[in-house]
Parts: sequence; C-alpha cells; structure tokens
Amino acid sequence: MIDYLRGKVAHIESEYVVLDVHDVGYRVFTPNPYGLSRNEDQVQLFIHYHVREDATQLFGFTTRDEQALFRRLLEVSGIGPKVALGVLVGGRPETVVAAIQQENIAFLTKLPGIGRKTAQRMILDLKDKLGTLDSRWAVASMIDLEMPGVASDSSSAWAAAREALTGLGYRDVELDKAWLVLKDKVTGDESPDVLIKKALQQLFQG
Repeated sequence: MIDYLRGKVAHIESEYVVLDVHDVGYRVFTPNPYGLSRNEDQVQLFIHYHVREDATQLFGFTTRDEQALFRRLLEVSGIGPKVALGVLVGGRPETVVAAIQQENIAFLTKLPGIGRKTAQRMILDLKDKLGTLDSRWAVASMIDLEMPGVASDSSSAWAAAREALTGLGYRDVELDKAWLVLKDKVTGDESPDVLIKKALQQLFQG
C-alpha cells in the first residue's frame, strides 16, 4: 500500500499530475493539479490507492486532512472517487465537515456532483463518524455556515476564485490571509471574477 509519494511534477493535466519519483512517472489524480508548481524541487502527495475491476488509480492530496475526508466520502453510498474529488475541489475539508455536522444541505448541494439526496446520505452516513477527524474544522468554519445568505454564496464564489488563484501559483497561506480581509467586505453577490480581482489587489498590497 502506498501512503505518500514525494517527487517532482513532470506533467500537469486538468484532473491529474504525473509525479516523477526516482525516474518513475506516477499518474496521480488530485483536486487542484495546477496548484502544484513544476518549479518546486519536491512535491509530497498523500495517496489513496484505489482498485477497480478495470483499473488501478492513485489519488493524491497535499494534506492528511484531504486524504482522510476523501476516504470518508467513499464510504457514502453513491459517492465514488470522481465525486469525492469534486467535493474537495469545491470546498476545503474543514468547511465540508462543518456542513455535514450542521446538516447544512444548502451548502452541500453547491458542491460539484452533490444533489439533495446525496447530501442527505452524506449527513446520515458521516455525521457520527467525523468525530475521529480534527474537531477544529467545525470551529474554523462555523461562522461562514451560520450565515446562509451572504456567507454561503460568497464562500461558493470564493471556492472557485481560490482554485483559479491557486492555479496562478499563490499558496494556501497567502489566500487564507487575503480571504480573512475580504470576507467582511463582500456582499455575497460577487462573482468569482470579481473576487479574483479583489483578492489580487489584496495580495499585491501584502
């Protein structure tokens, strides 16, 4: 069983990267391939090894949190690797966990590939199992989820904006810092494009 891979990003596609580990190229599906810079000497991805009848696939994540949540999502009836990966594209682990614990169907149905019935199954199957994950996630995300008008809309738009900014090479710590400043200034009506422009202004200011 492969727990993690560490190597250089040799190739990037929209759904996966090819990670060169000692001259062996591993195709690894990951939530945000373009966020993994080919300029870095080494990239470490925590791996989920998935075996099907017709294929063996590797799914990789930059944190243990993403890896753990991905595996929990696969326990839900009707959620396969592709949908689970889409959930992690649409929301950070702590936000998704908080939504499940608070039974926030409105938020969950905004995630890629998640309809109302699947959101209900996520809550039913996982709500009592997420206590084994880090409890700080729910605390960190509670403010956003308690404001379904402004916060859920702006958070959804920010998720798309964040993905684009990550693709431009900005690090998570930089984007988190920018969002802390911006989230109190948005109305909830902003499109991802508008949030990208505002975030860039904030990032340029430092």
